[in-house]
Parts: sequence; C-alpha cells; structure tokens
Amino acid sequence: MANWGFLGAGSIAASSLAPAVHAADGPRLHAVAATDAQRAKALDPARVYTRYEDLLDDPAVDVVYIALHNSAHRPWVERALRAGKHVLCEKPLGLTAAEVTAMTATARSTGRLLVEAAWNRWHPRTRDLESMITGGAIGTVHTVTARFDGLAPAPGNYRLDATLGGGALYDVGYYAVSAALAAFAWQAPDVVRAEQDHWETGSADSATRFLLTFPSRGMAEVGCSLTGDMSETFTTTGTSGSLTLTPPAFCAGAAPSTLTTTGGGLPRHYPAQDPYRLMVESVDSAADGDTSAHLVPLAESLLIARTLDAVRSRVASGDLPSPRH
Repeated sequence: MANWGFLGAGSIAASSLAPAVHAADGPRLHAVAATDAQRAKALDPARVYTRYEDLLDDPAVDVVYIALHNSAHRPWVERALRAGKHVLCEKPLGLTAAEVTAMTATARSTGRLLVEAAWNRWHPRTRDLESMITGGAIGTVHTVTARFDGLAPAPGNYRLDATLGGGALYDVGYYAVSAALAAFAWQAPDVVRAEQDHWETGSADSATRFLLTFPSRGMAEVGCSLTGDMSETFTTTGTSGSLTLTPPAFCAGAAPSTLTTTGGGLPRHYPAQDPYRLMVESVDSAADGDTSAHLVPLAESLLIARTLDAVRSRVASGDLPSPRH
C-alpha cells in the first residue's frame, strides 16, 4: 500500500483519479498540491499544498500522479522521479519522442517507476482486444479504422493553446493512435497522409486526419477532433475476420460495453466498471514491488510519441487547410 500525491486538482483528477484512489484496495490519497487550495481540499486528501515542490518534499509520498497541462509533464515528471517518487503521468506522457526518451532515462537512472496514465489500456475489453489480435483471432490484420470526436473545449481551456500541448491530436487522438498501433502489434508505421483543421490561425488543432501504413502492408485510417460530436469508433479487419469495439470504442467504463467479432466466437460483454481504479491498483502494486502488475510499457508510450511526431511533421510538410471559425 502506497501513499499517493497529486500534482494538480483539475477535472480528471477530481472526476476520475481521486475517486479511483479512494475506492481502490491499497492506495491512500495522502496529499494534493494545487494553486487553488480549495480545489485540492475538495479531493479529500490528508494534506493540501499550494506549491508542487512542497508535495515532492513530503517524505510520506510514495507515488505522484501528474495531472497538469501537457507541456508541464516533462519537467514535473523528472522532478518527481529525482525526488525519489514513482510517477503516474497523464497522457500524453511527453509532447515529443525526445521528451519521452529523456523521462524514460531519468526513471531508469533513479530506479523509480514511470507509467503513462492511458487509463483505457487497463479496461478488460481493451486488454482482450489486444490479446485476441496477438493470438490470431482474425488472422493477419490489414485494415484499421479509428476515430474519436470529443468535447469542444470551453473558452480559455488549455486544449485550445498549442504552446500548452493542446489540440485534438494530443488529447483524443492519443486513444485512436494507440489502438491502431496495438492492432498492428506495435510496428512502427509510416505517415503517408495527414491534414489538420484549426479553430483559428496559431491555435491548436481542432481536428486531425491521417493515414498510417505498416511494414506488414496494413493500413490504418485515423481521425480525431474536438468539435463536440462525441463519437468513438474502432474496427480492425484481418484475413479471417474483424473485431469491433461498440461505441464508445475507447472510453468504455461508465456503461456496459461489447467486443464483437466476425472471425468466430461469441461477442464478449463487459459490465460497467472503473478502469481508472484498475490502473491505480496496478500502479500501486507495482510500486510495492509486484512485478506481475499490468503496466503500459514505456516502449509503447515512445512509439505513440514517435507516431504523433511523424503526423505533425507530415502536416508541416504539406499545405494546411484554412482555419475553420
């Protein structure tokens, strides 16, 4: 059992991670640090700090969860690791593959745990999808379609700001990209086409669409946006069938969900459950030395970051669509 400390008390920390820690078997929410003490107190920790440094100096904190805006991930991940804490950091772990590489090196040099909080990767349906594909349930995968349209950011939200790591690609695009890479057994893809829309000139992307091709000669069409349509779809097709995640394809957990297949076997049905709690309990166990605990490998986090780098590079090399107001 570990004492947890949160850097940040925003919406995800308040709605998902704090309830998960309180409900989980083992971990305790020891401290929360936020510039707004009342928001930190609302998460019901034992201690409240208004300076992130003070939480890192607290010797009772074993695991730090970082829920800050994307551009703040690397500096605070590395400070937490060097303070001797294990770290669970919101996705995307870094803004670039270089950042992920640097953080991974720091984790190794300090001997501390570093995990990307891709919470849906702990959902049993996601894990079954990956194991079925690996086990050849639909033969050799050749096609993936993955799309996620999420909430439109409120005025002033960091997701509108490219300098803070905002935009659809980093936010909801992360889920679609990781699912596509998992379907192709984490092969490194090429980005052959990519385009973006923006809310206004200089803002983060409101939508990104791209095509990935893989060494196995498969392809994935991926799309993501923050326009408020609220739709999530995922299908992967192989030489002997297909697998489909019933909507919501990536953020199942608040409601029952289903994994359907045309490659043989009955649909698999999953009750409503909390993958955030599953993630917290796994990280807590790993921090206590359980080497069998399920974690998202940093090698996969790095490949996701490299793919997002390549998408942005492909967009930059071509003509961008005009801003959509």
